Amino acid sequence: MKFILKILKKVLLGLGIVIGVIFLISVIFLYTSPQFGGKASDEKKQSYTKSDNYTDGKFKNAGNISTEMSFKDMMKATAGMLKKIPNARPNHSLQVQKIDSVSIDNYKGEARIIWFGHSTFLVQINEKNILIDPMLSDVPAPHPWLGSKRFNEEPPIAIEQLPKIDVVLLSHDHYDHLDYESIIKLKDKVEVFYTPLGLGNHLLAWGIDDEKITELDWWENTQLYGLTFTSTPAQHFSGRGLSDRDQTLWCSWIIKSSTEQLFFSGDSGYGAHFKEIGEKYGPFDFAMIECGQYNELWSEIHMFPEETAQAAIDLKTKSMMPIHWGAFKLAQHSWTDPIERVEKKAAELSIPMVIPQIGEPVLISKPVAASNDWWK
Repeated sequence: MKFILKILKKVLLGLGIVIGVIFLISVIFLYTSPQFGGKASDEKKQSYTKSDNYTDGKFKNAGNISTEMSFKDMMKATAGMLKKIPNARPNHSLQVQKIDSVSIDNYKGEARIIWFGHSTFLVQINEKNILIDPMLSDVPAPHPWLGSKRFNEEPPIAIEQLPKIDVVLLSHDHYDHLDYESIIKLKDKVEVFYTPLGLGNHLLAWGIDDEKITELDWWENTQLYGLTFTSTPAQHFSGRGLSDRDQTLWCSWIIKSSTEQLFFSGDSGYGAHFKEIGEKYGPFDFAMIECGQYNELWSEIHMFPEETAQAAIDLKTKSMMPIHWGAFKLAQHSWTDPIERVEKKAAELSIPMVIPQIGEPVLISKPVAASNDWWK
C-alpha cells in the first residue's frame, strides 16, 4: 500500500509540474506575444468617452444589446464544438483562381472586387487598391496550434507579391479579420489604415506610424483619392486576449466614388442598423454581407443566411455577395450550409446575388461570376 501511495505521489507531482509548466508558458505567451496587439493610453481612453458607443471603459452595441454568454451557454457551445459535423470542411483543398501582381498593378479599368475567401477583399476603384480585413494567413488564431487551417492551400496571390496598397480598411480586431502576420508583411507597402476607434492601438504596437492610422467612430467619414470612406454600425464585439473584451470598436464600411457605392458588413448580428444605413446612404451598387459562422447561441453577433438576405433588402443594394464563409471552420455547420441557405432565400426575395470563386475578379457594374456553383 505504501509503495502504491509513493508511486501515486510521484505521478501527481509530475502531473503538477507539467500543468505548472503549461500554465507558465501560457502566461508568458499571453504577455509577450505581439499577436495580442496593443492597448490604449489613458489619453486615448479619455478621447473615446466622446463616443456614444463607449461607456464605463468599454465599447458597446446600439441599444445596449449584450453579447456576453452565460456559463450554461458557454458549456453548450464547447460541447457543440466537440461534435462531429458532416461536411464541416471540403474533402479537398479548394481551387482558387490565381492572379499576379502585374495584372493588379496595371489595372486601370472600372471598379471591381477580388475575394480572397472569408472576409478579405481587394477593391480596385478610381485606379486605387483598397484591401479589406486582410487575413491571409493559414490559421485565424494567435498560434497555429489554436485553430483549424484554411480550406485552400494556396492563396490567389502571395501577400509578398501584392503591389502598393493605397488603403487598408479594418472592421474589428478578431483574428479572422485582423491578422498580425499579414499586417507585418503588408505595412511597408500600405499608404493609410482606416479603423474603428481603438483598433489603431494594435497597429501602433506592430510598428505602424501613427500618421498612417485614422480611427473613426460610427457615422464618421474621411476622404482620400476622390473616395469617401464611412464607418457605419455593426452589432458585434471585440477582443484578442483574456482581458481586452470590447476595448476596441467594431464597424461596417461604405466606400463611395463619384459613380459607385459599396457596402462591407464586417461581422454583425442582424439588427435595425442595416435599415438605418440603407435609409441614410442607400441605394448601394454592391454589398458584401456576412453569411457564415453562425449559431443560435450567438445570434446577436452573427447573422443566419436568411437574415443576410433580409439585410440586403434593408440596405437597398442592387447586388449582394455573401461573405464570411468558404475559408475557415469557425462554427458547427457544414461548410456549404451558408451558401445553400442564402441562395435559396435570395431567390425567394428576388435579390440579385453573385458568388465568385476565390480569386475571381467581379465588376461592380456587372456583378456576374463565371464559375457558377463552384462549391459543389
